[in-house]
Amino acid sequence: MHKKSEHIEDKEIEDIKKDEKVQRALNESSISVQKKSVVALKKEAPLLGITVIIFLICSVLYFLLGWKSLPISGTYIPLAQKIVLAVMMVSLVLLATRLLKKIFNNKIENKTIVFNFNRIANLFAALFILVIILTLLFANWYTAMVSFGIVSLIFGFALQNIIISFFGWLYILIRKPYEVGDRIRIGNVYGDIINVSYIDTTLWEFNGDYLSSDHPSGRIIRYANSKVFTEFVYNYSWPLFPFIWNELSLFISYDSDFKFTGDTIKRVVEKEIGEEMVKRVKRFKIILKDTLIDELDVSEYPSVIFKAHNNTWIEVMVRYLVEPKNSGRVKMKLFDAVMVELKKDPEKVKFPNTNMQ
Repeated sequence: MHKKSEHIEDKEIEDIKKDEKVQRALNESSISVQKKSVVALKKEAPLLGITVIIFLICSVLYFLLGWKSLPISGTYIPLAQKIVLAVMMVSLVLLATRLLKKIFNNKIENKTIVFNFNRIANLFAALFILVIILTLLFANWYTAMVSFGIVSLIFGFALQNIIISFFGWLYILIRKPYEVGDRIRIGNVYGDIINVSYIDTTLWEFNGDYLSSDHPSGRIIRYANSKVFTEFVYNYSWPLFPFIWNELSLFISYDSDFKFTGDTIKRVVEKEIGEEMVKRVKRFKIILKDTLIDELDVSEYPSVIFKAHNNTWIEVMVRYLVEPKNSGRVKMKLFDAVMVELKKDPEKVKFPNTNMQ
C-alpha cells in the first residue's frame, strides 16, 4: 500500500513537471544551464560564413572601383559603388534578422507569439532594406543619411514612449516577467493579467482604493509596457512554487493559555487548509530540488508565532502557505473557524474585550 501511494505521488510530480510553464521555469533555474541559443547559432555558422564572404568580396569590389582598377567607365563607377555597398548592408540586415528569429524561436514555444515576432522582424528588415536602397541608390549618400538621421531623431522624440513600450513588449515575450493569467504587482498596481498587447498590458485589479482584501475591485487597468523597465515586477504565480506565505493575526491577553491557543489554532488551520494542500506543497518542494534554490526552507504545515504588542496585548500570528488567487477567501474562512474554536474556551483564551465593562 505504501509503495502504491509513493507511485501515485511520483506520477503526480511527473505530471506537474510536464506542464509547459513548469518546464520553462525549470530550464531557467536548472543547475545544468540550457544551451539552445548557442546550438542555434552554431547551426547558422554556414550562413554566417557565406555572409562574411559576400561582405569581403563586396568590400574588395568597392575599393577596386574607387581606385578605378576595374574595366568600367568612370561614369558608372559611383552607381556601381552604391550597388555594391547596398548589397553589403542588405546581406548584414538579412543575416541579423535570421539569427534574431532563430534565437527567439528557440526560446519561445508559443506558436502565436513566434508568428507575431517573426512578422515584426520581417517588417523591420524590409523597412531597413528599403531605407538602404533609397538612400544609397537614389540620393546623395551623405546627405540622405544626415536627413534620415534628423527625421529619425524627430520621430524618436515624438514616439519615445511608444517605441520603449514596444521594446517592453519584446522583453515581456522573451524574458516573461509575467504572462496572461499571472497575478502580479507592478508599481502600486495589483491584479491578474488579462492581455499583453504590443504597446500596453491590461490588468484586472484586485484590492484597489476601496478594498482591503484580495477581491476584484471591478476596475480594468491599462499601463504602458515600458513600465517593466522602470518598476519592480512582483509575480505571485511562479510555476515552480505557485504559493505565497500569508498570515492571520489576532490579539489575546497575557493571562491566556499560550500553549492551548497555539495548538488549537494550528490544528484548526491544518484541518481547514486540508491534507491535499500539504501534498501539493510537498510535491513542489521535490521539484525545487532540481533547481539552484533547493535549500529553501519551506514548511508545508502552518506555524504559530506569539509577539508582544505595544498595546499590552499578545499578538498571535499563524503563518501558512496558500495559492495567491485564493488568499482572501482562505483567510476569511480560517478566521471564522479559528474564532469559533477559541471562543469555546473563554477561560483559556481571553480576547481584548474580555474584561471590559
